[in-house]
Amino acid sequence: MRPRQAASAGYLHGHHESVLRSHRWRTAENSAGYLLPRLAPGARVLDVGCGPGTITADLAALVAPGQVVAVDAAAHVLADAQAEADRREQRNVRLQVGDVYRLGFRDGTFDVAHAHQVMQHLADPVAALAEMRRVCRPGGIVAARDGDYGGMFWFPDDPALQEWRALYQRAARLLGGEPDAGRRMLHWARAAGFAQIEVSASSWCFSTADERSWWGGLWAERLTESGFADQVISHGLASRADLERLAQAWRSWASAQDAWFLVPHGEILCRT
Repeated sequence: MRPRQAASAGYLHGHHESVLRSHRWRTAENSAGYLLPRLAPGARVLDVGCGPGTITADLAALVAPGQVVAVDAAAHVLADAQAEADRREQRNVRLQVGDVYRLGFRDGTFDVAHAHQVMQHLADPVAALAEMRRVCRPGGIVAARDGDYGGMFWFPDDPALQEWRALYQRAARLLGGEPDAGRRMLHWARAAGFAQIEVSASSWCFSTADERSWWGGLWAERLTESGFADQVISHGLASRADLERLAQAWRSWASAQDAWFLVPHGEILCRT
């Protein structure tokens, strides 16, 4: 088993506005649909790696009067999550800084423990799933969903986008993560000791003019202005000129009228 790290250690994306903008787009419907039929009013839910809290707030609405406790390793991001809960006038959301490897809750505290796009950034996703299992009651659910960079595909093809993906995968693995996490979710769940596991998959697809502009613009900005740019340059994986060239490839992709991009995700529902 690899050495444990804090949940935010080596977070490749950083918290630039281009990153948070993509996180705010996420909802329970488009990012946790596989879990929603298992939620019931009154449930107590833990949301791990909540980011700016849009999924958190959706979960809170679904389980009210139950409570959602959301944790993230980045304290400043929790202010965004609190603002989202306040905007919706939700009183059943509690936020706190937390480490997925050492969750500050007693055994069996929650009915559901949920994590979206967290496992891919961890050095030890198996240990994280085991810790989420610990804080769930017997008969509860550990739910996790993660993307898979190796499974992404797009049109029109462009060697520069292939280069972007390879660069991302190298950088993520250098920091101890696994960018092709989606295909490994069942493997990690079994290694964490779960016996009852339901596996599914779903995707995001960006194809309309607005979607292409948004998705391509996000990645162009991440490549030149976010923590990703800082990381790959500092580790000698790419130059500033390389990143500018790849960012332009994303803008070109977004401008193509017949372009589309698919992001696959692996999903697990694990009974505790």
